[in-house]
Amino acid sequence: MFGIIRPCSHHLSERLRASWMAHLCGLCLALRDDHGQLARTATNYDGLIISVLVEAQRPAGDRAGRRTAGPCPLRGMRTAEVARGEGARLAASVSLALASVKVRDHVADGDGVFARRPVAVGARAVARRWDRQSTGSGSAVGFDTGVLLTAAARQVELERDAAPGSPVLLVTEPTESATSAAFAHTAALAGRPRNAAALAEAGRLFGRLAHLLDAAEDQDEDAATGAWNPLTATGTDRAEAERLCRDAVHGIRLALREAEFTDRALTHVLLAHETERAVDRVFHGPKLQTPYPGPYQGQPQNPYQQPYGQPQYGQPQSGQQYGQQQNPYQQPPFGAGGTGGPQWPGGPGFGGPGGGDYGKRPPKRSILAGCAMWALMACTCRLLCCDHNDPWTHEPRRSWCSRHGENCCDGCTDCCDCTQCCCDGCDACDGCDACDCCSCCDCG
Repeated sequence: MFGIIRPCSHHLSERLRASWMAHLCGLCLALRDDHGQLARTATNYDGLIISVLVEAQRPAGDRAGRRTAGPCPLRGMRTAEVARGEGARLAASVSLALASVKVRDHVADGDGVFARRPVAVGARAVARRWDRQSTGSGSAVGFDTGVLLTAAARQVELERDAAPGSPVLLVTEPTESATSAAFAHTAALAGRPRNAAALAEAGRLFGRLAHLLDAAEDQDEDAATGAWNPLTATGTDRAEAERLCRDAVHGIRLALREAEFTDRALTHVLLAHETERAVDRVFHGPKLQTPYPGPYQGQPQNPYQQPYGQPQYGQPQSGQQYGQQQNPYQQPPFGAGGTGGPQWPGGPGFGGPGGGDYGKRPPKRSILAGCAMWALMACTCRLLCCDHNDPWTHEPRRSWCSRHGENCCDGCTDCCDCTQCCCDGCDACDGCDACDCCSCCDCG
């Protein structure tokens, strides 16, 4: 997975979350059906926006763009409705072309394993194959992926000529042209040619944003490895890069207002909100997370405790001194039993009601049983996306997403409620009185 759009489930309503997953799974399956299993590694967050744009412009009630897919390990072996049709195929074609360009960049820069000659030779062969496949699938939906490949070739020339003092936007121009063409073609597929100009502008600014954010995110690593970076090569400081990114986000919002959509909710959330969060994430890092509650972090602070050791309820009991009275909310020590409630999350004891002493940790699993549980949790994405208990020791663990700030709730306080009450139907923001939508959504 790669891309700058990484929405958190807390930022999406239930309907939009289901729609997002439908497009993500639809892109993955379109890559598999048209180009083979290996092509599924080209699935990326930004490419599925193409599929979202096509569906958002289609007439209401058009269900030809969805189908029921079979069970998948990444969905917990559940079936689901996924996007299909021309939008998904165009997204697959664009994603495959972008992936081939990215592979070539890694080979040219000698990044990681790509520095080894056998890996580089194999990667070049895969990139050439993906170029041919993307061209074929693109032509099937009337899109010339040669625009993307030509832009990539022009990118190499511009990078070679870049020098300190050169405008960084000269380097981002090929990416802007490529995404502009892809966004504009969604209007043709959806039968709304009047949207082409507005979406071309939105795509151009999205390409600029993606290029600059990728450069800013990798700048330190590129400096350590000696790889080429557009910000370093042109002498553009991070403050200027951030200003350009925020201007691009604002321009995307203005361009989207000029386009006509049947259902603009998901498009608005992804291109108006998640782009701004991407800028915040890259330039200012993720917001502080609320610590995951667990016994390894100590007991939470008692909100009823009084300062200076004063008793909580009347006079101290016999045999107690001030500040040493028993806390009625305190849980018993781990494994001590009692009725104070479990120390571990998940309900009253591990066995549910009647499951033995409260708070008593179950025995550790064997290596084989732990591995089996780990595989099950990995297949259902529980290890990545959900806080969970350790497969072997049962100790509470935070998800990988929560630890690394990727695709997870970053403690947002400015728009979660707005997304729930307004952004599921943003055209109604003017009439919403449940929250201050217009100041947050920028859609009123």
